Amino acid sequence: TDAADVVFPVAAVAEKAGTFLDWEGRSRPFDASLTDAGQLSDLEVLNALADALDVHLGLPDVRTARAELQSLSARASSVASPSVKPAPPAKLSAGRAVLATWHELLDEGSLQDGTPYLSATAKPLRARLSPATARAIGVVDGAPVTIRNASGAITLDLLITAMPDHVVWVPTRSAGSEVHRTLGVGAGAVVSLEGGSK
Repeated sequence: TDAADVVFPVAAVAEKAGTFLDWEGRSRPFDASLTDAGQLSDLEVLNALADALDVHLGLPDVRTARAELQSLSARASSVASPSVKPAPPAKLSAGRAVLATWHELLDEGSLQDGTPYLSATAKPLRARLSPATARAIGVVDGAPVTIRNASGAITLDLLITAMPDHVVWVPTRSAGSEVHRTLGVGAGAVVSLEGGSK
């Protein structure tokens, strides 16, 4: 909220009905556990904003929104698969790798603000390489490795891991590993690897 121009007082998850999409892509609807909290649901805020902009969504309640989503998914399932062929895999020389990254559960997210004891339980920062990729650049387990591109560099201690060769994994947004801010790229980008001192 510190960076926002406008903040809407939407209800917490327990105070509103909604739908989660599970890891299999299945919709899991849920009803509000706590009622009369006095907060607006995301749907109510979206509908009010749309009405103020003279764009009438016609979604006054959760039941109507769910029906609309089901009709959209029914229409989407009849659409033909894209005919675009995947790009060929990058040909990587020694010292180059494909970047893999995702957010750790405890990272630099704002939900850890003001919780130093919780933040202290976060996993130690490590870059991960396969044994063969680490050998190719002459780095041993526990030694620093630098992930670099034209925009910047991230240096972390190495944890050798059973994973595909020519891939490096680093946390997306942790103290000392801000991938988007430092490297300006995301997962799938090709980066350089080298042994480095911190």
